[in-house]
Amino acid sequence: MKVQDIRDIETVELNKKVEEFKKELFGLRFQQATGTLENTARIKEVRKSIAKIKTVIRERELDK
Repeated sequence: MKVQDIRDIETVELNKKVEEFKKELFGLRFQQATGTLENTARIKEVRKSIAKIKTVIRERELDK
């Protein structure tokens, strides 16, 4: 996800997206542990997406 796209989404929806990404990350880590993970770069992408969303949420908290 691009940061500009993230900024267009409401905070409540961003929190839901963080939860979805965390679930996906758990699944990816489980696949990696069992040796069935095909795209290892996806773990890094998901982690970065979570960080971007959390950064935007924190910026909004500080602006209040």
